[in-house]
Amino acid sequence: MSGHSKWHTTKRHKAVIDAKRGKIFSVLAKEITLAARSGGGNPDSNARLRTLMDKARGANMPTDNIKRAIQKGTGEIPGVTYEEITYEGYAPGGVGIIVEVTTDNKNRAAAEVRQAFNDHGGNMAQTGAVSHSFQRKGQFLISASQIPEDQLMEVALEAGADDILNHGDHFEVLCPVPAYDALAKALQEKSIKPESSEIAYVTSIPVPVQEAETAKKVLELIEALDALDDVKAVHGNHEIDPKFLG
Repeated sequence: MSGHSKWHTTKRHKAVIDAKRGKIFSVLAKEITLAARSGGGNPDSNARLRTLMDKARGANMPTDNIKRAIQKGTGEIPGVTYEEITYEGYAPGGVGIIVEVTTDNKNRAAAEVRQAFNDHGGNMAQTGAVSHSFQRKGQFLISASQIPEDQLMEVALEAGADDILNHGDHFEVLCPVPAYDALAKALQEKSIKPESSEIAYVTSIPVPVQEAETAKKVLELIEALDALDDVKAVHGNHEIDPKFLG
């Protein structure tokens, strides 16, 4: 979704997300395990792991949980084998949806994602049907109350950002995927705390959602997908009028 729409959606879901802290810890643990498996368990030499550990601490994830996730990745303690899978589909109103999954059972994950689409007026699509209209980018949403735009531009551009969008009450900072960890570190060093930060699927061609009922159905589908244990992230190309977001 666009940064503007995503900002309001993030605000709308903040209380729900906070209530699902166990799900957040689970998602982070899987990502930490995968990062440690691919790049080793030392955060000093594994930038992706370091960024995820910082994100986990920011979410108040217990230190023991972080340590166990790393040890599973390095093989120091037994752990399951995770697969990263991407599913594509459509929400009501023709909104394109990309669902990122990290799972130890792809058959279960596929069935649950398909059921969520079916239950909320959407449908699964073939690989490539939706993703062609998205770009993979590092995305940070930052409240405008935290820092003036010129100062943010100086920090972000020096760290590798390639676009900074001013949406009024917040900034959207975009960067190439390889620059994500360096930019996350630069923001942290300046005590800038994003409302949302992730390697996201970002679209430059949003689908306007201008009817309240359609907006409700799109948001309900996203919430249903987000609630699934195996789902890491849900991305959409919708641009919902803020008056429908509550």
